[in-house]
Amino acid sequence: MGSERQQRMKALGVRLRGLRTGAGLTGAVLAQRAGVGQPTVSKVENGRMVPSLDVLGRLSLALDLDEPTTHEVRDLLAAVEAAPDTDEATGDDVPTGATLDDAVRSARLVRSFQCVVLPAMLQTAEYARHIFDSAPNITPEAVGRAVAARVERQSLLYEPGRESVFVLTEAVLRTWPGNPSLMLAQFDRLLAVESLSTVRLGVIPWRRAVPVMPRHGFTLCDRRAVVVETFRGERVLDDSAEIAAYEETFARFEEAAIFGIEAREMLLRVMQEFRELEDFTTS
Repeated sequence: MGSERQQRMKALGVRLRGLRTGAGLTGAVLAQRAGVGQPTVSKVENGRMVPSLDVLGRLSLALDLDEPTTHEVRDLLAAVEAAPDTDEATGDDVPTGATLDDAVRSARLVRSFQCVVLPAMLQTAEYARHIFDSAPNITPEAVGRAVAARVERQSLLYEPGRESVFVLTEAVLRTWPGNPSLMLAQFDRLLAVESLSTVRLGVIPWRRAVPVMPRHGFTLCDRRAVVVETFRGERVLDDSAEIAAYEETFARFEEAAIFGIEAREMLLRVMQEFRELEDFTTS
């Protein structure tokens, strides 16, 4: 039977597939019109992925749904998010992080603040693996798929017309999983991304007081949604007042951060510390 959450995911998927076929569209055409990946459409329709509210909105617009039907599919999504998931996870489960990845895929402007872990778009495969491994009851197969999908989405950083701004606390650079070698590879990744013309990477040094006490990480996707990351999962907020509040908070963190040469010098300093730590642990 599967968990109640899985059943509701399938119900949402069946309804969306029926609306798509009723409109005479293939999955590929719907994906193109909605600005999402074709695999996303397939996984949602097969009840294997919970779409973010932003992705669901894009699919609804692409399907040209009337207002009652739009509310219907939103209610189905709300039912999925409210349902408990008490069964043991299966290989088809999607760990925490997939909602964020899909929301980022559909955005032209991404602004992410993080105070514990690195932003999803900047993570190496091994770093991401530790993130997904921490999800409860997740299988190795599901972790592998999630890591591969996250790495694939990072190609968006190189697309012209997209802009990404990342602000981290220095604590993020010093909070590490695995071993120092993993972090050395991760710093190589950060240095490479920092040099891109489509990316701004800032760090709030620990010597500088933060303008607001950070409580959790969040990612603004355009000006339509914000993904809030917690230990229990992710919440996608689309209320205009909430988005405006997060935009104001991000701007304050951004103002406190160092960018450019200063940020690069900090990355190199902390990287050297990990190099020394690696020498110490292997000696």
